[in-house]
Amino acid sequence: MTGVTVSRDRSIATITLDRPEVLNAFDAAMAASVADAVRTAADDESCRVIVLTGAGRGFCAGADLAQLKDIMITRDRSQARDLVASGARIVQTILGAPKPVIAAVNGPAAGGGASLALACDIRIASTEASIGAVFNRIGLHPDLGATYFLPLLVGFGRAMELVLTGDMIPAAEAHRIGLFNRLVPPDSLVAETRAVAQKLTAKSPLALARAKRSMHAAVRSTLDEALASELEQQLALFETDDARQALLAFIEKR
Repeated sequence: MTGVTVSRDRSIATITLDRPEVLNAFDAAMAASVADAVRTAADDESCRVIVLTGAGRGFCAGADLAQLKDIMITRDRSQARDLVASGARIVQTILGAPKPVIAAVNGPAAGGGASLALACDIRIASTEASIGAVFNRIGLHPDLGATYFLPLLVGFGRAMELVLTGDMIPAAEAHRIGLFNRLVPPDSLVAETRAVAQKLTAKSPLALARAKRSMHAAVRSTLDEALASELEQQLALFETDDARQALLAFIEKR
């Protein structure tokens, strides 16, 4: 795969964006590889949690500037569409994965790189990380779900400010406003991410998959629709051995 490495630690799959010389910026080929890696892990029944991180000192700088320059010079609309669509497929694959996806944000997450982090279910960040919807710095529009995730996480007013200013937000501020779930020293990022991932592997995979699906559906639903979906999902889980064993284990304190 182009620009991506995948490792496994028992039931945890770690997908590393691996172009550190350009802060893991992605071209269309690399974006396709990331989407394929996420999909493969999502389809693997032995994998319970997916971790997305970056090699070197950055998480992801967004789209590769060399490819963007070529697109701008040639005004190649087809190439532009392919680049944005390939990045969007990563986001769609993350949301569609029936298991938790954790972003271990080790450094700057900018533009499309920020969108990738925001698409993950949980974001654990190094104190040296930063994040920003910097699209308008190069005269472009937010993509890869930025206009969807930012208002969900920080509210419309603050999201509008982040999009219009294009500022990079340091880790502490990003944590304070809810862009990062947890903030840890750089040398603790791997261990903290692993601890959270292991905690999730102990949960019912069916319950996690259905909860993730319902949470994303609920933000696009009315309350009545959300309640109806919750009832449907809950009834389905009541019938599973997975839920029965989990309840008995909880009651019996084992």
